[in-house]
Amino acid sequence: MSKARILDPSESYTFSKYAELAYDSADILAEFGVTLKSSSLQLPQKLPIDPQPLRIELEENLILVDPVSEIARREALIFPILKTICKFSQVPLKIEYPVRVSNWLKGTFDYFIPTQQNLLVIEAKNADLARGFTQLAVELIALDQWTDSTVPRLYGTVTTGDIWKFGMFERQEKIVHKDINTYGVPRDLDLVLSTLFGITLS
Repeated sequence: MSKARILDPSESYTFSKYAELAYDSADILAEFGVTLKSSSLQLPQKLPIDPQPLRIELEENLILVDPVSEIARREALIFPILKTICKFSQVPLKIEYPVRVSNWLKGTFDYFIPTQQNLLVIEAKNADLARGFTQLAVELIALDQWTDSTVPRLYGTVTTGDIWKFGMFERQEKIVHKDINTYGVPRDLDLVLSTLFGITLS
């Protein structure tokens, strides 16, 4: 007996809409023929800079700004980290980058770093990492179909600014891997930075 479809073929869905759906993430991804697996991911690691200046900047930002709103978290925590990655790697940082693959796969990537790996960074709406990861997974599926890159894996992360969770899409196998670990900033800044650098410089 086949399961009933949860996405309406006649409806249009933006990326952010998936974070609002009340369905299980695995069921949503199954609509695209993709499997969701949770595990402790072994992510690429590379730390070519001294993280201390950035750590000081983030700590100063947290003293000055109460990151209760999404815009505050974006300005005080997310942007400084991604700016550091892109400045060193000498690649642009695309913000609110529009993409359309189909009526089910369209919208804007919050942050998109166009390297060989094409890293996606999603800001978790309402600081909800679980629903934010659903959105990230769907955007990785869209990126897989949209990009000309032939790398076997695509990476992304969902963040509230102070908490980061990574994901990986194995393109051939059609599996999205969700890291069971989360990383706090500024506490785990070295790990967050080394993972972001590891992905963008690989």
